[in-house]
Amino acid sequence: MKEKYIYLVFTKTGTWFSKVLDFFEPSDYLHSSLSLTENLDTLYSFGRRNPNNPFSGGFAVENLETGVFSKNKNISLSIYKINVTQKQYQLIDDMVNNFLINEDQYKYNMLGLLGFFINKPIKRENHFFCSQFVSELLITSNVVKLDKPSSLTKPSDLIKVYHDNLVYKGHTGDFSKLKNSFI
Repeated sequence: MKEKYIYLVFTKTGTWFSKVLDFFEPSDYLHSSLSLTENLDTLYSFGRRNPNNPFSGGFAVENLETGVFSKNKNISLSIYKINVTQKQYQLIDDMVNNFLINEDQYKYNMLGLLGFFINKPIKRENHFFCSQFVSELLITSNVVKLDKPSSLTKPSDLIKVYHDNLVYKGHTGDFSKLKNSFI
């Protein structure tokens, strides 16, 4: 049976919202996404639905060459390749498809993000922030066990777990040129 992989993608976009997050929680990476394909053409996360409107938050389908990512080619980027079982992969794929089918029901968890900053988990139905979404998929599919709830998980927590799985670290502009050579 062919091995299956998922890809965890971490970025720091430099948008004003990213700068606010960095002020309260300084980190190399502030945004988390997940891809099910090795070409990374489609990423799933919670963030801006419309790249030009920071208040249009919710379930987001992203691409490293369009939207917010097209505004700056020097966005910090790291990519981790995670081996998963066929069953885990299928479960994540099913969950992502459910988000796609029902995307209008999902909202950005701004209140949960505030809870994150005061270390008080606030889980709201159909509301997520980016690292909460990614960690929830990983926890639900039994890919990872974390010592904290998804509503308190930050990108650096996932990076610590998967540091040995790093396949790329650099900037989005360079990645676009090298994309097919390392995955």
